[in-house]
Amino acid sequence: MPTGPRRWWWKWREDSRFLRLTVQLAFVVLCVWIGVEFHAFVAWGQSGGALPFAPRPPGVEGFLPISALMSTFHWLRTGTLNAIHPASVFILLAIVGMSLAVKKSFCSFFCPVGTLSEYLWKLGRLAFSRNLRLPKIVDLFLRPLKYLLLGFFVVSILRMDGESLGRFIGSPYNKVADIKMYLFFAHISTLALKVLVVLAVVSLVLKNPWCRYLCPYGGLLGALSLLSPFKITRQESTCIDCVLCTKACPQDIAVHTKKRVQSDECTGCLDCVAACPVKDTLDLRAGTRILSGPKLVALVVAVFLAVTGVGMLTGHWQNRIPAAEYLRRFPRLDSPLYHHARGQVPNYGPGD
Repeated sequence: MPTGPRRWWWKWREDSRFLRLTVQLAFVVLCVWIGVEFHAFVAWGQSGGALPFAPRPPGVEGFLPISALMSTFHWLRTGTLNAIHPASVFILLAIVGMSLAVKKSFCSFFCPVGTLSEYLWKLGRLAFSRNLRLPKIVDLFLRPLKYLLLGFFVVSILRMDGESLGRFIGSPYNKVADIKMYLFFAHISTLALKVLVVLAVVSLVLKNPWCRYLCPYGGLLGALSLLSPFKITRQESTCIDCVLCTKACPQDIAVHTKKRVQSDECTGCLDCVAACPVKDTLDLRAGTRILSGPKLVALVVAVFLAVTGVGMLTGHWQNRIPAAEYLRRFPRLDSPLYHHARGQVPNYGPGD
């Protein structure tokens, strides 16, 4: 192995796990940056404009998955891309594009929740020497939960016509959904905090419980990833049945028993490939085309930047809510007008 600066270049080129960690940390830094900018925006709004104006970062819309789904369906039904949370649509389409290209690559390379979950169970393994595995029957029973949650949201949205979708998107609640989300975590209730603590503790002993069993986004991307042409492929003629690939898999897929991994749980992380001791026995490929770590990262980053770049270049990135309207809404955020209305379109008038 080279030393000095060459060692880092070698690790980025040859060590897919180090390369993935680099991308994960870079995206976490991006999310923290967006969070800091959004905090400044909220502080400006809560001050009634007394503090210097801080622009709202459009990237925060990546944390509004339901609004993104509704906006996308509204766009497909009406041909009109709304101006309330336009960036959410392009972020959703970018994530979908990544899954269609290379498995659930968003989950393993970009998703900050996935990154946190992964390093929690790795911390648990370091502390307790192992992670627990649920009995297979329990695992099979729990895995459909994320698809049931996804189905609930999709069916609810499909039952709404274009006019109803437009009313929700233009509602006062949806206009400040990102601010309400921020305030939920900034002033988190005791019950919500307990739920998060329990989930974190469970994540120490079980691998990715949120991602594996409860994340509707993971369900959507898992289903779409089945259409990806790239699959982890094992050459049976050179495989020595060491089972290291299966032991390395964060999703507990029995890679050593598969010729091609078709699972909706596969995230294309390449950990199994990195663990394989026999060269050219395990790889991520479509036909004869093989994706190494650097090529995989280049592809998924290119897809994400291309789709979100279209939103920016076409003027569908920044929302159209003026600063004066935000200043009018901030003092009223606790009023019933900005409550969730239990999944229904909130009642609001022309002046709201």
